[in-house]
Amino acid sequence: MFAPDRVWDWGGDTYVPVNRRTELGRWAHLVYGGVYDSTITQVTDGLPTSSLSCEAVVADMLDSLILEPEHTTLELGTATGRNAALLSTRAGPGRVTSVEYDPQLAAAAHTNLAAAGAHVDVIVGDGELGAPGAGPFDRVMATYAVDVVPWAWVEQTRPGGRLVTPWGRLGHVALTVAPDGDSATGWMQGLATFMPARGIDQGKTWEQVRGNEAPDAEDSFGRNLKQLHHDANVLFALRVILPDVRIRTEAGQGVTAWIHDGNSSWATIVAPEADQVVAYQGGPRRLAAELEEAWQAWEADGAPGLYDYGMTRTPQEQYIWSNDPEAGPRWSTKRPLLGTAEQRAAMP
Repeated sequence: MFAPDRVWDWGGDTYVPVNRRTELGRWAHLVYGGVYDSTITQVTDGLPTSSLSCEAVVADMLDSLILEPEHTTLELGTATGRNAALLSTRAGPGRVTSVEYDPQLAAAAHTNLAAAGAHVDVIVGDGELGAPGAGPFDRVMATYAVDVVPWAWVEQTRPGGRLVTPWGRLGHVALTVAPDGDSATGWMQGLATFMPARGIDQGKTWEQVRGNEAPDAEDSFGRNLKQLHHDANVLFALRVILPDVRIRTEAGQGVTAWIHDGNSSWATIVAPEADQVVAYQGGPRRLAAELEEAWQAWEADGAPGLYDYGMTRTPQEQYIWSNDPEAGPRWSTKRPLLGTAEQRAAMP
């Protein structure tokens, strides 16, 4: 009921449309995939911009919200409307307000929700602003990733209310608003990749950063890439410590890691089954060395796992902490800064 007639599939070098009327079997395979498979429902300028999230993540995030009947609820990112329908089924008719940036998606979601008998108020607007004048809400939930939780979301959540949102390129967090409303804090809830907010500059792709030039350096790498590939705790910790660095791994005959900063520096780390691990690097930064240093810092902090991390948001700042929101080590977060190390250091 919430899947459009046209969805999208990866064709090897670009996303290709799959139409329900002409390719029903392929369409159904994409819509009714496994519980860890999402369905791309919109592609803009060659990149996915909306989807039906995989069932495992939908269930995990709704569980993290701790939504109860009669809770007033704000959703950011209506998309097809399916998650809003689930929220409404739990909270009750007329209790859910959903904000969608794309007018066409909002119109389609309104039609889908009406057909399903779900009474949801769909608003066209900028999700970063929340729903001005419509709160405060008992629960707030975003369906797209933000690097910094907009303070408007905290302001529009009641003291003691709960806010669930994906954070950055990895994981989602559940925050509880303090009794005085001046902060929100809570623990990481899970690990998944989410689409970013509309209009956020995601920087260059790996291929654009890598280019065609020969590597500037070839160095040994002293860490176990198998652990990086298989252990989500390591990957998340490196995301916290190196917020602008993007890491992708693949296992085959050994493990390969592709790393870049979205701007000008890259590294390819190759770990054959029975040979020395080598890092090929280019650009002004030595990302393999930064990765090793961050890995060592994580171990020095006791190697906290994903669920040992949390977030605190105040009007002035946002930071990630581990083990304890007051006493544990913390890392300030902000929108990823693109540029060289010297350029980033010069920024206010």
